[in-house]
Amino acid sequence: MISVLFAVLTALSNGSASVLQRRAALTVPDSEAMRLSLIGRLVRQKVWLAGIGLVIVAAVCQAVALATGPIAVVQPIFVIELPATLLIAGFVMRVKVTRPVWYGVAAVTLGLALAMAAADPAGGSDDVRGAAWIPALVATGAFEAALIAGALGTRGNPRAALLGLAAACGYALTAALMKDAMARLDSDGAVGLLTAWQLYATAAAGVGALFLLQNALQAGSLVAVQPMLTLGDALISVLYGVTLFGEELRAGWWLLPQLAGLALIAVGCVVLSRSPLATAGPPPGTR
Repeated sequence: MISVLFAVLTALSNGSASVLQRRAALTVPDSEAMRLSLIGRLVRQKVWLAGIGLVIVAAVCQAVALATGPIAVVQPIFVIELPATLLIAGFVMRVKVTRPVWYGVAAVTLGLALAMAAADPAGGSDDVRGAAWIPALVATGAFEAALIAGALGTRGNPRAALLGLAAACGYALTAALMKDAMARLDSDGAVGLLTAWQLYATAAAGVGALFLLQNALQAGSLVAVQPMLTLGDALISVLYGVTLFGEELRAGWWLLPQLAGLALIAVGCVVLSRSPLATAGPPPGTR
């Protein structure tokens, strides 16, 4: 229950951060894409710094959630970040929340509940055994490289979507590394945590994912980024949970309600993508 509560708090914090970061990214010209100067421009904006503050809050909540629950339970809950982001955007951007938006929010929420109840993630270890990280890191690096290469070959929303998925992969990796690092804290105390390579890899992966997300938000609309970010994070995290931590999901006929839940989430994302909230810019006088 504690892990679920802190996972929800993480999703709400990240959703709020995405809105603030998107608002700041709208002021950055296309010429700064995929350059460190992009961060230099953003760091001078208070609204972006406020978003980073919420990212830090989310990271703390996520660490608590991962330390108290399976990654296959914690990360999929972040799917609610999408409807939360758009509802928060409606408030910040002063755009009316219409009935279809509420339908989309309901579809995503119910789909998540159905998929999670049917999958019932359980078991697994708190840490990664042996050299299992080696093939996982190689596969992740290759996938990220392919996404970034594809993004560099396009513009607009397609680039935003590819970079959003790359950021999702980075955040899922960050979560897996964080969970493994927190296991060292439980078993070996503070010294074990500070001497674990996973702790520093967590920081590196998190910074890389944040950089990709800023470029995704700068490249296209929020709706192109957020579904790829939230759904990609959830699905890739479940894959890490099963392959690295040995967590188990229900199989057999349980796959049917799981697929139905994913379908509801997908429908909800499509409905939300048609909302003015998805493409709303900042209110007059803020750019």
